[in-house]
Formats: sequence, C-alpha cells, structure tokens
Amino acid sequence: MSSKVLEVRDLRVYYHTPRGAVKAVNGVSFSVAPAERFGLVGESGSGKSTIALALMRLIKPPGRIESGEAYLDGVNLLTVPDEEMRKIRLAKIALITQGAMNSLNPVLRVRTQIQDALEDHDIHLPPRELNDRIREFLERVGLDAKVADMYPHELSGGMKQRACIAIAISLQPKVIIADEPTSALDVVVQRQVIETLKDVQQQLGASIILIGHDMGLMAQVVQRLGVMYAGDLVEIAEVEAIFAEPLHPYTQLLIASLPSLDRKGTLRGIPGLPPSLLDRPTGCPFRTRCPKAFDRCEVEEPELREVRPNRWVACHLYA
Repeated sequence: MSSKVLEVRDLRVYYHTPRGAVKAVNGVSFSVAPAERFGLVGESGSGKSTIALALMRLIKPPGRIESGEAYLDGVNLLTVPDEEMRKIRLAKIALITQGAMNSLNPVLRVRTQIQDALEDHDIHLPPRELNDRIREFLERVGLDAKVADMYPHELSGGMKQRACIAIAISLQPKVIIADEPTSALDVVVQRQVIETLKDVQQQLGASIILIGHDMGLMAQVVQRLGVMYAGDLVEIAEVEAIFAEPLHPYTQLLIASLPSLDRKGTLRGIPGLPPSLLDRPTGCPFRTRCPKAFDRCEVEEPELREVRPNRWVACHLYA
C-alpha cells in the first residue's frame, strides 16, 4: 500500500484583480496517507477553502491555478482534461461544502439528487436496486430511508449535512474533503455530524481532509494537522504533538486563544490583522503580529522545513 493517497506540491492559486494578483494559496505542499484524517486550520482568508476548490478543479475566474501538482492515484488532478476530471469528482475525490442548504437543489427530492450523482458517472440501476442503494447510503449516515422522498427544506440543518455526506460517499471516493461541515450547526448536531463522518470513513477506508478554524474540533477529530496563515502552510505535525508543543508562534497564539477552564473570564486574541494577500509584505507574513520576530524575519520569508522527525515548520526560530 502506498504511504500517500494524495500528494500536493507547490500549489499556487491567485485571484486576478485590476489592482493585481491576490495570492490566496502561495506554494503549499502536503500529503495525505490512506485512511488518514488530515486537518487544515487557520483564520478566515488563509486559503483553506481555496485549496479545497483547487483540488476539485472548481476555481472560477478571476481565480486561476497558477502552478503546482496534486497527485491522486498517480493522476495529476490539476492537469487532467475537464471531462476526465468530471469523472474523478465524486468517484475518487468528493467535497462536502460549508453550507448544506447551498449544496442541495431545493426543488429536487434527496432521492433524485443521489440518483443524479450515480447516473452522471454512468451508473444506471433498475428501480429496486436503486432504492436499495439509496437506502444504504442514507442509513450509513444515520438517516431514515424515508428521507429519500423529502425535499431539503423539510430537513433540519444536521439532516441536510448528512444528506450531503450521503451524496459524497455514493461512489465510495478515496478522499473526502469536508470544508467546515459543522460551521452553521449547534454543538450537539456538530458532534453528530463529525461522528457520522468518522463512521463513514471507517466503512469506506477513505481519507478525510477536514477544513476549519476551530482548533478544539481539530483536536478531537484529526490525526495530523496543517496550520495555514496568509496563503502559506506554517506548521504540519501530528495533532498531539502540536497541542503538546506548538512550534510556530502563530500556532502557539491560536492554541492560547482557546477558552480554558483555568482562565475563566479571560479570552486571549491574536493582536493585529493578517496581511493583504494583494500586497504581501517582504519577509515572514506573520512578522508584524509575532511576539518573537527579529531582523531576519523582515527580509527573508521562511520555508517550510522538517525541523524534527515529522515536524514541519516555516519559521526562522528553527533555522
């Protein structure tokens, strides 16, 4: 078995505006192992969702994939013809988007939307077999079979998100990208949706890329975590190692900003704002907010390097 089901190398995605290029993803590299849960975390605007759209080849103008490679089963997702990529979507790599209501067609029953996914990939089944297949998908995500005959507006937020998961797993993909799948849900339903994702992953043996900004949720779900800042990956490590000893100053501040029972009533934020991706500063993009910045940080942008076994950090402190 290969040690990597997905390998992303030097991915760059820019949004072209009259004022210049917004460098939303600025040379990101990472890999995902078979059956692994890999997290991408960072503030809004750090490039997490753009990575998801780029891997699905869903970047629309004025956005453009400038360069990079993304190998899934030996196929570069960024260069395959459009028709071949359409067949790869859902069959090998699937996306669960942030807003389930925006993903589901409001005028079609759930059954029809799952059936469309199958038929779009040339899977045409007799009515009885199709019904059995749809019931199986819904039961896998904890939904009653009668949900198949309901419209999205008849479902709760959590049920809609599970219906999206059912569609995402309908062709048993090897990689499932979940882009903030619980952001619009209350904490009880969040837990149920995450447990559903983990159950489905075990059943399929699929890998999951979980995207979000909630470090607490990442700690409970993922096995390895990538921390993003201003279009860059600044730290990658096993999630236990990151929480035990965060190395990058940004990761340290992210974890310090989590609510704690030891510090009741005091919430810490990260001072300052992320830099403009239209006009990136020289040197390290985090230096204006970093309490540990020094002269080198102003002139030289740090590269992501392996500073300890399986610990990758982009910071001059570890040079």
